Amino acid sequence: MLHTINKSPFETNSLETCLRFARAGHSVLLFEDGIYGAFKGTRFESLITDSLKSKNIYVLVPDVEARGMRTDNVIDGIKTVDYAGFVDLTVDNKTVQAWL
Repeated sequence: MLHTINKSPFETNSLETCLRFARAGHSVLLFEDGIYGAFKGTRFESLITDSLKSKNIYVLVPDVEARGMRTDNVIDGIKTVDYAGFVDLTVDNKTVQAWL
């Protein structure tokens, strides 16, 4: 299953709720304002790091760059994808759950 998060974790609890309910082997894609949960030095870093032990977490590079951020500040273990990678994730997973 692919879980998508497009809201900032500083404004909603979508990221925390998603990571609590997503199962081992599931994938999580952070895009739009959801990318803010992917960066080192935030209060979400330990949550993400723990989740990476059993889940695949991705961040959409064009959304990182559009917000003036750099991918070298992304938490180690998070995979970066472009738009084609986003499409591949949706094709590779039978179900997509959008967390609003």
